[in-house]
Amino acid sequence: MSDVASWRMALVLAALPIVVLLVLIMSPWPRRWLPMPAHGALLLAALLAYGIQVVFIQAGNAGEASSRMIHAAVIDGVLTALTPLAIVFGAVLLFKTLEISGAMGVLTARLRVLSPDPVAQLVLVGWAFSFLIEGLSGFGTPAALAAPVLVGLGFPPVRVAAMCLIMNSVPVPFGAVGTPVWFGLGELDLSPEQLLSIGFKSAAINAAAALLIPLLALRVVLPWSVIRPRLRFVYLVILATVTPFAITALWSVEFPSIIGGVAGLLIGSAAARLGLGLPTHDAHSPETKPNSQTQPRLCLAVLPLLGVLVILAATRIGQVGIKGLLTSDHPAARASLGALGEAWISPSLVIGLRDILGTGFAWKMPLLYVPFILPFVVVSLAAIPILRMDRAKVAGVWRETIDRLARPAAALVGALVLVKMFMLGNDHAPAMLIGQAMAQASGSSWALVAPLLGALGSFFSGSNTVSNLTFAPVQAAAADSLSLNLTGLLALQTVGGAMGNMVCIHNIVAVAAVLGLRDATALSAVPTIDGDSPDPGGVAAILRLTAGPMAAYALIAAAVGGLAMAV
Repeated sequence: MSDVASWRMALVLAALPIVVLLVLIMSPWPRRWLPMPAHGALLLAALLAYGIQVVFIQAGNAGEASSRMIHAAVIDGVLTALTPLAIVFGAVLLFKTLEISGAMGVLTARLRVLSPDPVAQLVLVGWAFSFLIEGLSGFGTPAALAAPVLVGLGFPPVRVAAMCLIMNSVPVPFGAVGTPVWFGLGELDLSPEQLLSIGFKSAAINAAAALLIPLLALRVVLPWSVIRPRLRFVYLVILATVTPFAITALWSVEFPSIIGGVAGLLIGSAAARLGLGLPTHDAHSPETKPNSQTQPRLCLAVLPLLGVLVILAATRIGQVGIKGLLTSDHPAARASLGALGEAWISPSLVIGLRDILGTGFAWKMPLLYVPFILPFVVVSLAAIPILRMDRAKVAGVWRETIDRLARPAAALVGALVLVKMFMLGNDHAPAMLIGQAMAQASGSSWALVAPLLGALGSFFSGSNTVSNLTFAPVQAAAADSLSLNLTGLLALQTVGGAMGNMVCIHNIVAVAAVLGLRDATALSAVPTIDGDSPDPGGVAAILRLTAGPMAAYALIAAAVGGLAMAV
């Protein structure tokens, strides 16, 4: 077989698991076993990707990973799945605590008092609040926090999940205090000036996208006839968020999303309370009549969410000085697990496994830094006496939380093993083959499709940071060979990684798990925005709803990115 034919065959095999996955969960030809629930489809796709890697080994293809590397990557994927699963567990635990204690009812009633308008509620919680949480934490936390509040207000869960994922795209390049930029691009040996340039260009492109993307997200939940009269309010909050977001990016890659989120939330809340840009009457609100609540009950109900915000801010912002204490990975104790590797734990409760199967693969999880014990579990436990929960209610919270995790656990394991299979093989990794094929196909027009490579990385991994770590070297090589602007191309890579988060399978699985959504193998009674015909339920429905906005985002990035490439 010629080198060209061999490369094409490798490319087909690289893409096959993704094609199979999409067919299994989104099949337009329903059968008794199609469409398949996400947890089953992801496990099958991971098994197929594993089989392809093993066949490459058996065929003796040069450059591919060894058999031990493949199995080490599988173990790494299973262990890596513990991180999103822990976040889901913590988020579900917190919101079950709020729900069963009655605090969620108090909070949603207060939001209705602030504004009974559905657009105002969706924009404040789904956009401004999520913007701030993304800046502080990342890790998929914004959708996990915002979606249950909106469902508590009476909005349909599947559409709320999709809307939260769509809206949580613009702030992502500066999520977790700028991690995708300063860490995700850290392997390229860029100067501080180049990082600032990349950050500002990313912010400018995302700010331009913000003029449309939140509207598309709102349209997922509400009909245009409801949104149109409220456009002044929507754009007031958008501009209040993205203007300081972009300005901050001129001098910092850590704080744009935090400052933008704070500004948007404060100005948006004031505007909603004053009714700026909102009709005086609202016939479309899920429930316009507020429940009378005493001020002490409201203060107690809001304490857990305030606790989450304070803990996230204190543990994420480096200047506070706590972050280093929670992420120190110097082992305090080690234990040999034989051929499996060496397990270890640090005084900061960072746990890990080194030299998995003797391959050099390593995994670690900072238990106190991942949004799990801090803030979710600690706040949930502290809320028990604050919200005066009896033993029966506490038992119900833990039972319902644990019951909700079985299928998401299988789905997340499948998703992360699939990710590891796609990243395995260095220059011959399936993800790299697909990226190289995209670069070769586009040639001198590479800047127009560069965001799609970033989106591909996030689709695989669910992380803008991982997407940048994986594909930024490809983008840098393309910039060099095609004489393109390096900072502009890396900004497009970062923007692509941000928009890809809305279609990432394991992000979708995570928010669906927090809301308790189950996949449907047939059409289920999930109401549409007009309340008539049903939508497919679960992960497939969310993916369908987010795919269109991501395509629109890609077009905006390609158009505005031309300016970024010129400066």
